[in-house]
Amino acid sequence: MAVKEAYTDNRRVTVKVPASTANLGPGFDSLGMALSMYAWIEMSASQTGETVFRLHGDGMDGLPTDKSNLLYKVAQLVFDEAGVSVPELTIEMYSDIPLARGLGSSATAIIAALVAANALIGSPLDDLKLFELATKLEGHPDNVGASLFGGIIVAAWDGETVQHARIEPPARLETLVAIPAFELATEKARHALPSGLAMADAVFNVGCSSLLVAALASGELGLIRHAMKDRLHQPYRAPLIPGMTEILERATDFGALGAALSGAGPTMIAFVDAESESGSKAELESFLQETLRKEGIQAETLWLAPCVSGPVVTVETLSADADQGGETFLERIKGERA
Repeated sequence: MAVKEAYTDNRRVTVKVPASTANLGPGFDSLGMALSMYAWIEMSASQTGETVFRLHGDGMDGLPTDKSNLLYKVAQLVFDEAGVSVPELTIEMYSDIPLARGLGSSATAIIAALVAANALIGSPLDDLKLFELATKLEGHPDNVGASLFGGIIVAAWDGETVQHARIEPPARLETLVAIPAFELATEKARHALPSGLAMADAVFNVGCSSLLVAALASGELGLIRHAMKDRLHQPYRAPLIPGMTEILERATDFGALGAALSGAGPTMIAFVDAESESGSKAELESFLQETLRKEGIQAETLWLAPCVSGPVVTVETLSADADQGGETFLERIKGERA
C-alpha cells in the first residue's frame, strides 16, 4: 500500500456551487443545465483532531454528522486519488437547494465536496478528473456536469469514461420552476421506468434531443417547443406527479417555450424567452401553481436564470486562533446568499 503524504497546510476553503436541472425533456441522463440557486460548503483540516460537521438550511436536520456523511466520504475519495492523508475535517454547509426535488441537490453536494477537498490540498486533480469521479458517484453525468462546468452540458457516459460538450445558454433564456411541497426519491422515480422501449419511441427521443441541443446551441429558441418532447421517461413518471401531464401539454399556451420534469422530479420547469411578447410571466406562473393546486399540491414558484459558471472557490490561510473568534461561516457567505 502506498504511503500517503500527510497534509500540513492550514487552509480554509469555501466553495459556492449552482443547482441544476437534468434531462430538459428528451435528453435523459445526457443533458443538464446549471441554475442560479446555490449551495455553499466550507472545509478545513480539523484543528481538534476530530471530524466536525455543521449543516445549515432546510432539510439538513436528518443528515448524518459523522464520517458516514456523503461530504466526508467524497472528500476522502479526492485525498485517496491524490495520495494525501487528511483524516479529520471540519465541514460546514448551507444550501438553498431543496432535497429530493429534482434540482440536483445530491449532485451539488458531490461537486461541492470534490472541489473543496481538491482545493484544500492544492488542486492536484483537474476538472475532467473531478467530473469522472462525480459521474461514477452519481451514476449519470447530467447534473454533476452542469454544476461543475456551468451553462448547458451535453454528456455521454459509458460506465468507464465520460465525455462532454458545454453550451453557453442563450442570453434570452429564462426558467420558471414549480417546486412541489413533497419529496420524490430518484430511486422511486427510476423504478417507474420500463425495462424496454419501442424503437419508434427511441427514434422519437433521439430526434427531439438532437433538435433541442441544436436549438440551444444556435439560439433558435422557437424550436424548443417542438424539441422538449419525450417518450422515454416523463410519461411513466407522470402518475407520481399529479398535474404534470397538463403542465407539459399546455405550458406553451401561457407563453412558455416548453416545459419538462426537472430531473427525476417532482419539480416542473418551464423555459421562457425573456424577450418574447407572447403571454406574461404572471400568467405562466399562475398556470403552474393552479394546475398543481387542483391536484391538492402546494408548490413554490421561482424564476431562475441559467447559471453560466461552475463552482466559485475561495481559499484562505488560517491563523492558529482562527476558530477563537471572527465571523462565522454563515456570516462569511451572508452577502452571497442575499
